[in-house]
Amino acid sequence: MRIWGIRKRLSRTGVLGINKRNADYTLVYNPRRLYPLVDDKLQTKRMAKAAGIAVPDLYGVVEIEHQVRELPGLLAQYSDFVIKPAMGSGGDGILVISGTRKNLYHTISGRLLSSAELAHHVSNILSGLYSLGGHNDNAIIEYRVRSDPVFSEITYQGVPDVRIIVFLGIPVMSMVRLPTRMSDGKANLHQGAVGAGVDIGTGLTLNAVWGNDIVLEHPDTGQPVQAVQIPHWDALLETAARCYELTGLGYVGVDLVLDRDRGPMILELNARPGLNIQIANGTGLQTRLALVKRHHEGLMGAKERVSFAREHFAVGAPRAA
Repeated sequence: MRIWGIRKRLSRTGVLGINKRNADYTLVYNPRRLYPLVDDKLQTKRMAKAAGIAVPDLYGVVEIEHQVRELPGLLAQYSDFVIKPAMGSGGDGILVISGTRKNLYHTISGRLLSSAELAHHVSNILSGLYSLGGHNDNAIIEYRVRSDPVFSEITYQGVPDVRIIVFLGIPVMSMVRLPTRMSDGKANLHQGAVGAGVDIGTGLTLNAVWGNDIVLEHPDTGQPVQAVQIPHWDALLETAARCYELTGLGYVGVDLVLDRDRGPMILELNARPGLNIQIANGTGLQTRLALVKRHHEGLMGAKERVSFAREHFAVGAPRAA
């Protein structure tokens, strides 16, 4: 099924466009001075850890070219890891190493990299090749997340993530992004991942979008992507809701992963979250955002805000005044 019919229906259910998102939400509720807290993944990681929110362990940071030659010694103690740009976007520049053997590094896509090739990739990160605005960057080396088994039949190689849009501390919409062969194992919709809507009330997946199509099955595994129960749903919602106090940003996208051993962890935050989440959920954001504006002041703490979200934004919930 093509998405054009869905878009027409969304226009009748309060779809939020990019211009209105920018004018009415990101510019109004996200002070520009706070953007570095989420644009820099290293700052996000340290801030979340200080607040007692789980994040993938930090193994090391490469800040200057001179440190690149020390990589073999740093990495020798880890059998697998992830290297990513601190200020990257869209999944670009992320390198996932699943194992090592005889000075070779195995990527999750099956490539073998030499130490020199790995060093070259890190040098590219430092030069700003993958960063926002092309500015000089830092390379983060961190724990490789092992995906929760619930996703094993509806993902290809990589680790799915759960995106939750939070407005004034209240989760308003969610989806799970499922890596595919086309996306090279990355959970990025623009590179070909599948985005499945998630019912805020239950944590069950809904229909999904893949490119310009609405799909019911994962394109690589053929398994249904509907009615999958996302584990730890309460914890995911509450963690997302806490990011309001954590960052001070009123409109934020919270990206979380579910590790098979460690449970929910924050991967990154986004002050300008994309809008395809509406297509994956088959409904627009504007009605939900308007409801939050009217009622958020009476809600105290993350748990109460999550309860409000589950009551009012569940599939089939009656519209509140």
